[in-house]
Amino acid sequence: MSAHNEEAPILIEDGLIGDGLMEGGSPDGGSIVLEAGPDAADQRLDQWLAGKLGPDMSRSRVQMLIRQGAVKVGGQPVNETKRKMAAGDRVSVDMPEPEPAEPQGENIPLDVFYEDNELIVINKPPGLVVHPGAGNWTGTLVNALIHHCGDSLSGIGGVRRPGIVHRLDKETSGVMVVAKTDRAHKSLSEAFADHGLTGDLKRAYLALVWGIPMRPTGTVDEPLGRAADRVRRAVVPEGRDDARHAITHFTVIERFGEQQKEFATASLVECRLETGRTHQIRVHMAHIGHPVIGDPDYGQAFRTKANRLPEPLKGRVKAFPRQALHARLLEFRHPTTHLTMSFEAPVPRDMEALVDGFRKL
Repeated sequence: MSAHNEEAPILIEDGLIGDGLMEGGSPDGGSIVLEAGPDAADQRLDQWLAGKLGPDMSRSRVQMLIRQGAVKVGGQPVNETKRKMAAGDRVSVDMPEPEPAEPQGENIPLDVFYEDNELIVINKPPGLVVHPGAGNWTGTLVNALIHHCGDSLSGIGGVRRPGIVHRLDKETSGVMVVAKTDRAHKSLSEAFADHGLTGDLKRAYLALVWGIPMRPTGTVDEPLGRAADRVRRAVVPEGRDDARHAITHFTVIERFGEQQKEFATASLVECRLETGRTHQIRVHMAHIGHPVIGDPDYGQAFRTKANRLPEPLKGRVKAFPRQALHARLLEFRHPTTHLTMSFEAPVPRDMEALVDGFRKL
């Protein structure tokens, strides 16, 4: 049966879920305890919990709550979504407060390269999330653009909001274009989907990577899919269900430490995308043995290379808080004037300082 008062969380026994699943009648912003019945034995925690929390709680959101430490079994936090359930397990869930359905404008400074009635081109700094999402519902580029553009946003899909046609990772800096109208959004989306194969679209990134590639130019043509942790990306077999075609062309711009053997070497590489998969450059460069310096997700195996550098470069590399990746160039055809527009973003000072340190090897 169930027990509920104003002081304690709701207790729901397996199979006996009734009215009032959550305090306030919402699946958000409360605390609940569920007790597993015999039928729960050997089910995955995320699968069982998603079934008990009803249609308003997706399995992916349940998995997110588990990874965030909001789920406890027997009073102990768990972060393994695949944990097997047992009859009698008591599972408590701390639910977050509901977030606004639509992003709100926020007065966040923007470095604007160009703006007209159709689009805006900005230089995104490292540390700025592009779009609101789990854990980042405010303080994003979208929030900043809603405030900055105001009434000049004529609506994307009937809603007054900026049209994101491509993204940069939170810690990747550089040039981005964002649509302000449905017409611009459609035109730019088609260009980015085609990746410039039949139109005027060019994207070039600068990456500071470990080691020196054997050839001055090369192409990585390897499909990408989900890694084993289901969060990161990885090179996967071509026939796998989640495999997505991915091609990165790279050119070595500078080599650092090539003439010495005492210290670790590095390279400044330009990468041009023929496809635009999540984390594509970071995964592809790591796959060929040259991960981006500072990459917390795909360069962990190379972190000790910093120990093979002289001071102060050694300390600078260890303290660098992000991947050294920068979207340097973006070129596209304007959706209404049809003129080719080209924008270059200067390398951020912290990354430039890092590159200068390697030049002294």
